[in-house]
Amino acid sequence: MTNPLVKIRSERDQMSAIERRIADFILDNAHLLRDYSSQQLASALGISQSSVVKFAQKSGFKGYPDLKYTIGEAIARNGNGHPQLPEAVLDDAPDAYQRLQDGLRRSKLAAEEETRSLNPRTQIEPIVEMIDQAGKVFVCGLGDDGLFAREFAMRLSLLGLLTVHHADPILMMANLSAARPGDVLLMFSEFGKLPELSQVSRQFQACEGKVISITRHTANPLRAHADAALVISAHDPAAHVEQLLYRSSLQSLLDFVFVLLCQANPDRHRQLAINLERIHHLLES
Repeated sequence: MTNPLVKIRSERDQMSAIERRIADFILDNAHLLRDYSSQQLASALGISQSSVVKFAQKSGFKGYPDLKYTIGEAIARNGNGHPQLPEAVLDDAPDAYQRLQDGLRRSKLAAEEETRSLNPRTQIEPIVEMIDQAGKVFVCGLGDDGLFAREFAMRLSLLGLLTVHHADPILMMANLSAARPGDVLLMFSEFGKLPELSQVSRQFQACEGKVISITRHTANPLRAHADAALVISAHDPAAHVEQLLYRSSLQSLLDFVFVLLCQANPDRHRQLAINLERIHHLLES
């Protein structure tokens, strides 16, 4: 069963202004929700009680009590969806080091699980099919995104897919003359807001190619105009930890897509084995 906090967070961008206020309050104060009646929550937000009830029903619950109970159960099982590292100082305390290590591990696992929930089978399998059947796969990403784009492009090449990779949108734009209907563009961009990437995507679609965006699950121009999307979830109050969670969740999702590509087409799997053997011989020579 999907964590209700994950569900609310994933649908927040499609909500009305009042619904977003309710969602934000719930996400930020999930552990206190048990102490709020629907009227108290409405008063805290300056809205009507009926708005709170309608929000609960629209989110798939029977009513506000059902929403409150389900969230309470989810917190008891999994935490509030924003796992935080313990505020431990690496002093002489014998368990401080272990707490920090365990906290990071739990945070990564929670972020990866939320990312899996946001990318259901009905969303991933068509993407795998698009990539597998593409004549050419174009891959683009800048900065840190470019590191993941390059590594994934290499893996696609090992499967025998004709892959065109660039970390420069100008060079990618120049290569669009080779794009044909049915080709696929994988666009890596954490926040999906760079205008040049959106421009490349639109031009690629003008060539009748399909664009797959890989971004955070928040609303952004690149994701909004893509033909399909892979979305990443990573949340933590500490910026350096949040970036680690994003990288971990993204890598986990890409690994799964790669495994699905191997399983979906036996010819791809055989080609991978052949290419890995060739590389092994080259490295040994």
